[in-house]
Amino acid sequence: METAVKNLLKKERVDYILERLEELYPETPVPLDHKDPYTLLVAVLLSAQCTDERVNQVTPSLWELADNPADMAKVPVEEIQRVIRPCGLSPQKANAISKLSQILVNEYHGQVPENLAALETLPGVGHKTASVVVAQAFGQPAFPVDTHIHRLAQRWGLTSGKNVAQTEKDLKRLFPREKWNKLHLQIIFYGREYCTARGCDGTVCDICTTCYPARKHPKKTKKA
Repeated sequence: METAVKNLLKKERVDYILERLEELYPETPVPLDHKDPYTLLVAVLLSAQCTDERVNQVTPSLWELADNPADMAKVPVEEIQRVIRPCGLSPQKANAISKLSQILVNEYHGQVPENLAALETLPGVGHKTASVVVAQAFGQPAFPVDTHIHRLAQRWGLTSGKNVAQTEKDLKRLFPREKWNKLHLQIIFYGREYCTARGCDGTVCDICTTCYPARKHPKKTKKA
């Protein structure tokens, strides 16, 4: 008599995901090229609705214009926009880069603040962007959640949240604080390589099929 295939319990899923991602991605280089907190902040801002590859193609030309807040604050917005146009949303992004550079010079002695709340007050810097900067530039525990992490967290049964804010809270509860910064990148890497939006529907990739061997139907993602 065959025993019924059972899906893993949540604790088992969490343990397996941590173990598998560590096997696949023991090293987690930040995908956006940067040399300090300021260039990371600008690169993350540019990555909104744009691929990291495209951002990395554009930023060398931007750094030739200016690679620090004091110099960037002097560059005309139109010039910034011209260089970053391939990233999309260039009028808004150029304006934000110019304004936040001026604020950093005037209010923070030209330094990027290490404080999440302070970062979130800067033009063009939302919670996710600020979380990436405090995690990757300053090593503070944070769990930036974008639409890709939101999708995988739902497929893996780690959240039932309808938005990235709820998903972030759920993931922070499930995973050890000291794993957050690395895990956020590991999930992004895995999502790009194995559990893509179209390539996996919750029934194809290794983690989905291991966590949910009894799943018969595609897992629909609640929109972020």
